[in-house]
Amino acid sequence: MAKYIRILALVLFLAPLFSLQAHAPNQSYIFLRVFEEGGLEARFELNVREINKLFGTNFANDVSLEELQPYVTKVQEYLKDKVDFSSTYGNHQIIYKEVALRRLGMGNFLLMSFDLENTEKVPDNLEVDYRAVFEKDNTHRGILVIEHFWKAGKINNEKNISLIFSPDETKDTLSLTDSSIWQGFMAMIEQGIYHIWIGLDHILFLLALILPSVVRRFRNSKEPKVATGEVAKSGFITWDWFPVENFKPAFLYIVKVVTFFTIAHTITLSLASLEIINLPSRLVESVIALSIGLAAYHNIRPIFNGKDWVIAFVFGLFHGFGFASVLSDLGLTSEFLTFSLLGFNIGVEIGQLCIIALIFPILFFIRKRKSYPKILVYGSILLIVISLYWFLERALDVDLLIEGYIRAFLRTILESVGLLKPIA
Repeated sequence: MAKYIRILALVLFLAPLFSLQAHAPNQSYIFLRVFEEGGLEARFELNVREINKLFGTNFANDVSLEELQPYVTKVQEYLKDKVDFSSTYGNHQIIYKEVALRRLGMGNFLLMSFDLENTEKVPDNLEVDYRAVFEKDNTHRGILVIEHFWKAGKINNEKNISLIFSPDETKDTLSLTDSSIWQGFMAMIEQGIYHIWIGLDHILFLLALILPSVVRRFRNSKEPKVATGEVAKSGFITWDWFPVENFKPAFLYIVKVVTFFTIAHTITLSLASLEIINLPSRLVESVIALSIGLAAYHNIRPIFNGKDWVIAFVFGLFHGFGFASVLSDLGLTSEFLTFSLLGFNIGVEIGQLCIIALIFPILFFIRKRKSYPKILVYGSILLIVISLYWFLERALDVDLLIEGYIRAFLRTILESVGLLKPIA
């Protein structure tokens, strides 16, 4: 049992440390976005090292976009000459748009967004001829990734490569026919599950709701209560706590509470996605942080005793606005918005139920032990501290640095025991 608790703690608190990088040195990228209503958007991502090879420059790794600006047009014209797109509808000319710089551990990448002409109707197959950089470096590789194609189940994708180009294979055909609404819907469910699992503030709010789920609280009762020991003497506990007797009713109760959380964030997620109501991001994130502390305080001194669903619902409304920013980051537009919202919310609910299924049996097992009140009280106090820390950072828009130091310390420990590779 202790082993699984340690694994759970590792997942909950260290998940943000593990971020996969799709980019690698000696490669350049084409990220393609396919929209059902018509239109193909894309962007080139070219490593600054490759720019040095092509134009004999000597840009350092920490080069700024301003320093690169005199060469941007040259790079764009070079790629326009070296990369061709065509289909049964004819040639698709590149029309450049925004330019940006992306800083990654293995180097900086110049980002050049563009539209493809004559793609009002999405072709079944897109022929790509990629010949860039090969004349300067025959070990170079061009990578094409479908970043967004809702009906193909590709949403915010940067890791699944579709085509690879080399000096010996400069031409290839990308099929755009393997798609269906079902694939997109299932992809949105996966996104919902993924984002509840990596959303540490959402997870801690759930944890605050789950912690008291295996006890019931009453004032001045004569019934046998949970042994409280030193915790009761400290003055923290003003209510009598009784361990639940049966697993099923208690489990269904916490499922009901979390379902009210889902109903609430579904309402505001829909309103925000439809642009009916939008709240300032700082306000939303600050309230989400505060919700953890208030839910945890409720565990020590009940605010709505027997009505935990009220807290879940009220703060779930703000968590929904937080999820809306996630959908915005995924680049979702109005296409299939109903299916996107439904799939994402189903995924969030599945993710939440998985967290409950993992934590609740452990709490039920220890509910009658003397250690449980300490876990509940001191665990809630820790959540309150974390909540106030995040609230101050978000409300004041400052970086208090403590979290960075903690993560650096934990990373060092994981690297020392071989659980994480050192950063190159």
